[in-house]
Amino acid sequence: MHIRTDFPYETRHEDVRIPLPDGTQLYARVWRPLTDEPVPALLEYLPYRLTDWTAPRDWQRHPWYAGHGYASVRVDVRGHGNSEGLPGDEYDATELADGVAVVEWLAAQPWCSGKVGMFGISWGGFNSLQIAALAPEPLRAVVTVCSTDDRYDNDVHYMGGSVLAVDMHAWAATMLAFVSRPPDPRYVGEEWRELWLKRLEAVEPFIHTWLAHQTRDAYWKHGSVCEDYSAVKAAVLAVGGWHDPYRDTVLRLVEHLPQDRVRGIIGPWSHQYPDRGLPPGPAIGFLQETLRWWDHHLKGVENDVMAEPLLRSWISDSHPPATVYEELPGRWVADPDWPSPHVTPVTYAFGGEPVAVASPQQTGLDAGRFFPFGNDADLPPDQRTEDAHSACFDFPVPLGGEPIEILGRPSVRLRLRAAAPTGQVVARLCDIAPDGSSTLVTRGALNLSARYGRDRAVEAQLDEWETYELELNGIGHTFPPGHRVRLAVSSAYWPWIWPQPDAAGFTLDPAGSALTLPVRARTEDAVEFGEPEQSEPLGVAYPRTLEEPRPERLVVRDVAKGEWRLEVDPRYGGTRVYPDGLEFTEDALETYTIAEADPLSARTRSDWSIRLHRPEMAWDVSIETRSEIRCDADSFLTSNEVVCKEGGEVVFHRTWERAIPRTAG
Repeated sequence: MHIRTDFPYETRHEDVRIPLPDGTQLYARVWRPLTDEPVPALLEYLPYRLTDWTAPRDWQRHPWYAGHGYASVRVDVRGHGNSEGLPGDEYDATELADGVAVVEWLAAQPWCSGKVGMFGISWGGFNSLQIAALAPEPLRAVVTVCSTDDRYDNDVHYMGGSVLAVDMHAWAATMLAFVSRPPDPRYVGEEWRELWLKRLEAVEPFIHTWLAHQTRDAYWKHGSVCEDYSAVKAAVLAVGGWHDPYRDTVLRLVEHLPQDRVRGIIGPWSHQYPDRGLPPGPAIGFLQETLRWWDHHLKGVENDVMAEPLLRSWISDSHPPATVYEELPGRWVADPDWPSPHVTPVTYAFGGEPVAVASPQQTGLDAGRFFPFGNDADLPPDQRTEDAHSACFDFPVPLGGEPIEILGRPSVRLRLRAAAPTGQVVARLCDIAPDGSSTLVTRGALNLSARYGRDRAVEAQLDEWETYELELNGIGHTFPPGHRVRLAVSSAYWPWIWPQPDAAGFTLDPAGSALTLPVRARTEDAVEFGEPEQSEPLGVAYPRTLEEPRPERLVVRDVAKGEWRLEVDPRYGGTRVYPDGLEFTEDALETYTIAEADPLSARTRSDWSIRLHRPEMAWDVSIETRSEIRCDADSFLTSNEVVCKEGGEVVFHRTWERAIPRTAG
């Protein structure tokens, strides 16, 4: 990592309030170059608190952009951080309308040239795309990282029409804790308490809404750019990582947006900006790459950014299973179109007699983290235990032959006879080494009731053979000679997929089943990126603790009860002290429990505690939240609790209990 301290422009930053049409003011931080000439503005717009939670990350890139001649602006969404107003649902109509108003406000400032770009990762990448689809005139370019164009089937809520137990719950619980944090009196003054209590009265756990929409209805279509790609008029640089759950969005965007205003990059990364150097690498000079994008589309610079291939992607070499890789072996490749002329679908037919698949409910404990962030226990370990709970079909890569290089989304056709009206099928593609180790390459899932579309729930026909088709997530991977390509099929995948009430499994007929791989012809491509570069870090201190850190992922088995418990520490940040004196501490623990023979035993729980302390102001507040989901055959049963304290005294306490009917989940 190169830390840059000299730039073409000197810069300054200031905090401002951006007025919205209804009078609400959003809190913003603006980094600007010291010049009399108007410059384009770059906007990052999200709810994660610019004065503390994202401040270290913000200081890596906003000053860097300002130093290169842009006004770089970070804005907190309404009802979050130090912004006024009440919080709403994620990406709701108010958030997007506010975003359009911010774009237009920026364009109207005397220091702005009238041209605006938006960028962001995850939430900020989502609403960059969504606001681009609303097409405000000043918004000319977008850089969207680790985001989605499909809120239903490529987000944290559902996968293949099945409820995502692991992150629908965890993220709803995280946002309940996040939205309960107060404004900071250092920046908003004495009104912080009034703003906080008004916010808390408006809080509604996201999980209530998300579980109430179990098929792809109008709720999920809102904000899903895939509904109408033609609405996006801005130029879009779409960036993802093979270890991020949103990487398929990059493939869809480069396929569906006009080639004269879209480019895609997919690296080996987790859910992180590609310059941060977090595992797995290698990292790239991402800020330099985006600067070329901004220069061309916002300043009219005639550079070669649009002469780059439509898609630049990383193809990993075969590697042994591990939960973390500092860097993955592999190479960059370039494709001029998508679908690529270098990629050919190759189908592998299954063989053998029909086989019954009734996986124990703990199948999936070795799935790894849904959102890898670069931590030591994020990625899937050796898959041999998972394979033992699945029906496996192997296809050898002949010794002395050519490696099989794949790029894109594998697909599976399965002929199944369901043993119950409800259930799901999970397919994992694994790389089997000569020593028998099994490395997870990619996977996919399908709710049996979603086989005719995600917008409806049609129960499986008992004792009848039906064909089910599903796509696996995209990947770039090489299977070398002497290895085996394995397709493993299971009927359970906890805690990623919430089990159906019956969970009786199915019978699989190999004669009517096949795996199709997107096989890429090997090309020699000259794809190069610069060294990662950032501006000087903020200078946050991370105090040492004498406590023994708990494991990131701990699996506990009660042999007598046949019960399994997964405990996850998401490792979001611990304790840090900011240069402005704020002491910020947070701790979270997620727990997933299931009995191996009982799908109705599934339980999730998330506990959060957050403390914000300013010793010089005698300001000390804390938030504790508890979120739980359990189920019976007919309903999801949710329980949420928020306790907020000021100076040790409870100022807010609320619990929510809901029974939400199981319609498709």
